[in-house]
Amino acid sequence: MLTYDINHRGNQSIYEYLYQSIRRDILEGKLQQGEKLPSKRSLASHLNVGVITVANAYEQLLTEGYIRSVERKGYFVENLSRYNRKKAAAETDYPPEPPEREFFADFKANRIGLRHFPAATWNRFMREALSLHNDTLWKTIPYNGLYELRLAISDYLLQNRGMKVSPSQIIIGAGTEYLYSRLMQMFGRACTFGIEDPGYKKFAAISASFGNPWKYIPIDESGLMIDLLEDSGADVVHVSPANHFPTGTVMPITRRLELFEWVNRVRKRYIIEDDYDSEFRYSGKFILPMFAEDTQNKVIYMNTFSKSMVPSLRISYMILPPDLLQRYIDTMSFYSCTVSSFEQYALARFISEGHFERHINRMKLYYRGQRSIILNEIAKSPLMKIASVRERNAGTHFLLSVRTRLSEEEVRRAGLAADLSLSMYSDYSYSDVSGGDICTLVINYAGIEQEKIPEVVRRLAGIFPECSGSVL
Repeated sequence: MLTYDINHRGNQSIYEYLYQSIRRDILEGKLQQGEKLPSKRSLASHLNVGVITVANAYEQLLTEGYIRSVERKGYFVENLSRYNRKKAAAETDYPPEPPEREFFADFKANRIGLRHFPAATWNRFMREALSLHNDTLWKTIPYNGLYELRLAISDYLLQNRGMKVSPSQIIIGAGTEYLYSRLMQMFGRACTFGIEDPGYKKFAAISASFGNPWKYIPIDESGLMIDLLEDSGADVVHVSPANHFPTGTVMPITRRLELFEWVNRVRKRYIIEDDYDSEFRYSGKFILPMFAEDTQNKVIYMNTFSKSMVPSLRISYMILPPDLLQRYIDTMSFYSCTVSSFEQYALARFISEGHFERHINRMKLYYRGQRSIILNEIAKSPLMKIASVRERNAGTHFLLSVRTRLSEEEVRRAGLAADLSLSMYSDYSYSDVSGGDICTLVINYAGIEQEKIPEVVRRLAGIFPECSGSVL
């Protein structure tokens, strides 16, 4: 007779505990194939539980295929020998995942300072969204996102970016990478993509995963080189004209006009304008997006809230010109929107009530101060004997080129020893830019606390033997 201690079931119901106990005995071989189980009444009497409880446990086991029922004979254990072989393989002991290392300073993490995000305001909007008796928040989200958020984005872009956009042109998605993937799929494998070199390598990886051919297009002091773009045979090109990463280059009007001439020459050509990080400009007016200057509906605009707000807020959007919008509807609208309606509603309120604009203005002031502090610390450190800074008064990063006898790998190792996670210019370049006596670092300072900056610069200088005059 099966015997289980019902008093040891914890918070489980008796039915759930009984079902789990019998199932475990079957999987562990304590109940063999073909073995008959006790009748419902006899087991209920033995365990001092209700017959209905035993009947429910048996019914669940029967539904999942662990036992079979034979009329007028009872319940029997099924043949699960194939499961046992799979189970043995599945029970391999895997080492626990190590926790993500926290560095004293992480120059790879191009993210916002989290302590400055208005969390209380955001949490209030999220609570309101969860408590609203609004049927739209419980229904399936439209493929392109909640209308309220698309309308808020449309109004914001008109007032702050000079872009006249219909909410119907906006597609909401969980991150720029997701939206870029949808574009890859829509354009198809016959489409060749041009990608800036140096630039964001992940877009090339996404293109490769979808089978789309891509070409790295070198840049110069004015941005993407149009003659090499023409020679590449690319149909669609990804650019960040307002603030190229990692160089910080702003594409001048002459180069923009050349790019428009390129895209307008062939009907199937398009520009993907990535306006990431463009909000943070510390002098002069904002750079007008190419989308706002486009007269031939050839520009796809992309932006994200992950950098301007918090990294975990995976909300990005793209704006499609009319012909591509219809193509997207015809081929991609079966995909569900990947952002919850509650987050979208909260973000719509955050934007429409002016909190987003105020937050951006606060962060611009903070980052201007942050940038000034770290540049001043570098200027008075031994680094300036062997280094030069390249920065464009925008974004949250700059380049630091250091003359050193160390190889890049030696610099990385020394950085780790100093509890610094370093980012190299070569990490974003397809062509080989290493070698010689110059090591160029990408200094992402957004996530570094101001009070740490003097010590961060001290540790950074300590990496290079030239700063101390020591000999390798």
